[in-house]
Amino acid sequence: MKILYATTLALALAACAQAPVQQPPAVPMADSFREIPAGWADANAKAPLLPAEWWTMYQDPQLNQLEQQLIANSPDLASALARYKQAQAATGVLRAAESPTLGASLNGQRIRQSDLKPLRGATSPSEYNSGTLQFDLGYEVDLWGRISKQVSAGVAQERAANADLAAARLSLQIQLADTLLALRGADADIKLLRDTEAAYQRQADLVTQRHDGGTASGLDLARAQTQLESTRSLLRQRQAQRSVQEHAIAALVGASASSFKVETTDASFTTPALPVGVPSLLLQRRPDIAAAALRVAAASDQVGVARTALFPSLNLGTSAGLQSSDFGRFAQASNLFWAVGPTLAVSLLDGGRRKAQIAGAEAVLDEAGQRYRSVVLTAFQQVEDQLALLNNYDEAARFDHQAAEAAGRALDLAKKRYDQGAASYLEVVTAQTAYLQSRRSELDLSTRYRQAGVQLVKAIGGGWSAVQAEPAT
Repeated sequence: MKILYATTLALALAACAQAPVQQPPAVPMADSFREIPAGWADANAKAPLLPAEWWTMYQDPQLNQLEQQLIANSPDLASALARYKQAQAATGVLRAAESPTLGASLNGQRIRQSDLKPLRGATSPSEYNSGTLQFDLGYEVDLWGRISKQVSAGVAQERAANADLAAARLSLQIQLADTLLALRGADADIKLLRDTEAAYQRQADLVTQRHDGGTASGLDLARAQTQLESTRSLLRQRQAQRSVQEHAIAALVGASASSFKVETTDASFTTPALPVGVPSLLLQRRPDIAAAALRVAAASDQVGVARTALFPSLNLGTSAGLQSSDFGRFAQASNLFWAVGPTLAVSLLDGGRRKAQIAGAEAVLDEAGQRYRSVVLTAFQQVEDQLALLNNYDEAARFDHQAAEAAGRALDLAKKRYDQGAASYLEVVTAQTAYLQSRRSELDLSTRYRQAGVQLVKAIGGGWSAVQAEPAT
């Protein structure tokens, strides 16, 4: 009966220590995203995963080449991989606690005893040799699941680090594509400004001729020169911005900015209809959400580890070896010694240290849960943000294009009225300014629309999947 009672008590204590792993907290979730563009209905209904090399959807050879260069040479990506390897090694250290330990020591000494050593025997020599060869075998019995909980937490942290690596890789890939888009936008703007500079130069030459002929005022000439010099300033500023963007791409792909160059091209990204899916899919598609969920599991395991400190630990130990004062007859059977037996240890008084450790572990678990909620809610926000941008930029681009065409017609009319003497040159300058601003706005909006498409790829997790993901190499 006593044995049954003791067994029942042990099982009950083990159940207390082996609390179930806490699931991530629930997050309010809609059935669908609100800002889905109308033309994307079919793609969203099927919602397949993006390809791992998602950038190939844009069919841009320059982007393909730069993305491959980033994967091969990026120092930031190499650092993320090193952090994942650290997590792997940490898990290996924890797993080692599940196995027995075996140690060996060899000691040889020449000892001289004090003549007044307490309890020294009358026949004990003053000087003697001491040689010991000892093997120690130890094993901690995982009564309460402390070791298994530590290993489980380590595995969860390792998997979270793997998801972190995927998130870092995707973030760098998106940053590269986004920066290349900004550079392409700068190239288009630079071309427009150069064409505008040439047109303003021709206009200024014409006004100069008229001024020299007495048919144009000095005010008209000053206005023409102001337009020309202001455009030249805008061109130089844009060229500086392009250089900075080119340098940023060089750093991303692990190249020296001094020797790296991105060739100007007329090619432009086309934003395909992306399979956004429903909000619940983000829980499987986003590596940062997976990492946050895994850290909740790890923190839950650590609570279990802290609770096991309330219960005794059981260690099985064995020591054996040879010991002799005569080195010449060291390896004899008579010199053999051994000791074997279990050790049961429990802390009886610790001033509340273990309870404080449990409270701390529970607070870490609560923090991990709230961090998970924050990551999920932010993911929903990011998807809706990019969908809203795509939805509205697409329509705004049509308005901008119509505005640019109207500004072009107004400029033509202003030039004709000035040539006919029906208007001052101020009317031409005003029309020129409006036309240039509308064209630049159209180009900027086109770039921002494509950037929103690339950022949406990041928001839906790229081509990563928690279901299909394997450990990184």
